[in-house]
Amino acid sequence: MNTPPSPPGAERTDGSSVRIGALVPLTRPGWVGAGRHLLAGLELAVREVNNAGGIAGRPLELVVRDTAADPQRAAAAVEELARLGVAALAGEYHSVVARAAATRADALGLPFLCSSAVLDALTEQPTQWVARLAPAQSRGWQIYADFLLSAGHSRIAIASESSVYWASGTRILRDYLAPRGGTVIELDMRALAPTAVCDELAGNRATALLLLVGHPRPAVSIVKSVRRDQRLAEIMIGAPAGQPEFTEWASLLGDDGAAIPFLRYLPERLSPLGARVETALRERLAEAPSFVAFEGYDTIAALAEVLISHGTDRARTAQSWPHVAVEGTRGQIQFSRTPGISVWQWAGTPIQVADRDPVEPDRFRILHTS
Repeated sequence: MNTPPSPPGAERTDGSSVRIGALVPLTRPGWVGAGRHLLAGLELAVREVNNAGGIAGRPLELVVRDTAADPQRAAAAVEELARLGVAALAGEYHSVVARAAATRADALGLPFLCSSAVLDALTEQPTQWVARLAPAQSRGWQIYADFLLSAGHSRIAIASESSVYWASGTRILRDYLAPRGGTVIELDMRALAPTAVCDELAGNRATALLLLVGHPRPAVSIVKSVRRDQRLAEIMIGAPAGQPEFTEWASLLGDDGAAIPFLRYLPERLSPLGARVETALRERLAEAPSFVAFEGYDTIAALAEVLISHGTDRARTAQSWPHVAVEGTRGQIQFSRTPGISVWQWAGTPIQVADRDPVEPDRFRILHTS
């Protein structure tokens, strides 16, 4: 591993703060709701670390940068934060943005614990500098494919937009479903209006439609069009990327947003730590915390353990990923090498398929677990 020297001051012990760079989408076109939850989790964990004495007596400080779902903006933020002398990077929700951040962090020798992005190839080549809490897309989306098959869906339409993330999801689903008798019908949302999607679904006799598109546009308009088409009364709408997790989805779609299965990264039952953090996050957010808020909290919990146990030198932090063993809100966090994944990966992330209950849309139903 190439280990460029840590910047001046990285090991200061004069009581100055230990700074963590936080990458978060806080403005459009970023998913602002997800960013708000991610930041809430990061901030709550920082507060608790400091209440417990900080990092060897030094306060932990977040230096937040808004990525706005822009890969170039994220890469520039990584360079700025590296110059500012942060000990490590945390956060990011959007996979394509996280990939840009991870690539730059790898080049600069800056440890990055990615909270939420799932794209398998966060970096082109294996790296020692980057670790991840969220499950790899291939693992989560294969579990979602298992759910589709167990629910009796073999003709599955995918409404998708152009991006590396959506293309990767489509490929994972197709490669997993085809050998098991499933058929994937791709609908290019660059060429189709939401009403035309309905005609395609009816003509292809699809029993499920998966939304691999942005939120709120065009996802909301597609859902409304399908729900109002009597020909499609029996079709299942799914959103594996997790859009229905957030309150914005429910507020924009109402009852139409229920019974749309999605992936979320929570256990069936929270541990005592998870339950305590859930209460604190609910108070901070003034709404139920999403799994993304828990990812934010767990990111700081893991980084704090590394910094307390191994110091704030960047190279030592990167070398410590395989030695992490810390209780998180969703289980014991440990990192390992996973075949086909270029970064250090938490392999034990809990995965479930859930939806909003049609009878009580503010309540979630667990439909399938890993």
